[in-house]
Amino acid sequence: MAKHDDSAEHPKIPAPGHGPPEGVSSLVEVDLAGLSHQGRVRSNNEDHYFIARFDRSMRTVSTNLSAAAVPPRSTETAYGLLVADGIGGHAAGEVASRTAIAELVALALETPDWIMRFNEPALAGEVLKRMEKRFQKVHEILVEKAKVDPTLRGMGTTLTLACTLGADLLTAHVGDSRAYLFRKGRLERLTRDQTLAQSLADAGQITEEEAARHPSRHILTGAIATRGAFVQVELRHLELEDGDQLLLCSDGLTEMVPEQTIARTLSASESSVEGCRRLVDLALEAGGKDNVTVALGRYRIPKS
Repeated sequence: MAKHDDSAEHPKIPAPGHGPPEGVSSLVEVDLAGLSHQGRVRSNNEDHYFIARFDRSMRTVSTNLSAAAVPPRSTETAYGLLVADGIGGHAAGEVASRTAIAELVALALETPDWIMRFNEPALAGEVLKRMEKRFQKVHEILVEKAKVDPTLRGMGTTLTLACTLGADLLTAHVGDSRAYLFRKGRLERLTRDQTLAQSLADAGQITEEEAARHPSRHILTGAIATRGAFVQVELRHLELEDGDQLLLCSDGLTEMVPEQTIARTLSASESSVEGCRRLVDLALEAGGKDNVTVALGRYRIPKS
């Protein structure tokens, strides 16, 4: 008599460090929203943002195999948030930030082998490497665009990207837009400003508090631009927890609204739409001296 193998019907959940069970990323619930405003001083908006959901799925239509052999349905789901703040003049900055996001999305869509599960430790690192290469490619595209149109010379943009797959969070960053993690009442900055003021703070010449008010805080040492060398992309990989909120924003928010106020606003908001609206309103009420853009995700992650 043949032995019955119930392990196929009841697969074991992999141990930590060996990746999620099949389809677990699709069980994460994410409330997403974004908002951008030109502000009260600027005549146009050089900020752009993009939020997307990526899916890889399969549904069995017909088979005579058992459900233990092939799943009736399998889905993996990832989310991406992007914020870009253009620099380089009235039109050029707007072109730079719009082009950077559009080209980055196109490069992702052209990738033939999407990595939608981190069941091996090296896979998250491979995704980060791809992000870095795509940032470099966007830089090259902006350079070529400026060669064709001399009015765009000197344009550039910040670019802050966050991608989540299940509880995994990957970020790639250039410039002084920011990514924050809000967890259990505490706001943590995930990115470092690539500015002259931050460089002085890193060297111990001024304090972090002084850097926030220093005249050189607007002088970028890193940007995806048509002038200067391409800078190092800041890359991070960390784990999300249930109830976390992920905020990406341009400096039009952080220049106008203190981090303590941002934290209180995120804590008090009941949805991402409400959170985005409140944050933009606060920046405008404080003077709205720059374009302000926010992208927000609120995560509900199952325990198992």
